[in-house]
Amino acid sequence: MSLRFYTNIISGASRAAAAWMFTTGLSIIGFGVLIYLLPRLFATLAAIIFFLIGFSGVVTAIKIFIAQKQSDKNNSEDLYAYRQNVRIHNEDENH
Repeated sequence: MSLRFYTNIISGASRAAAAWMFTTGLSIIGFGVLIYLLPRLFATLAAIIFFLIGFSGVVTAIKIFIAQKQSDKNNSEDLYAYRQNVRIHNEDENH
C-alpha cells in the first residue's frame, strides 16, 4: 500500500514544469548545434545586432546633445530678459 502526500494539482504543476524544462533544454541544444554548424551566419547576425544597437545609441546621444544645446540657449536668453528696461535706484545716493 502506497501513501500519496500530494494532490493532483501539485502533480500537474510538476509535470508542466518538467515539460517546460525539457522543451527549453532541447531548444538550447538545437540552437547550440546551429551555432556550431553555421558560425559565420551567427557571427554576422551578432555583428548586425551590435551595429544597430551602437548606431541607435549614437543617434540618441546626438539628440540629447542637441536638446541640451537648445535648452542652454533658451535658458541663457531668459536669464537676462527680466533686466531689460530696469533701472537700479539707490536711495543712499540721493541723500
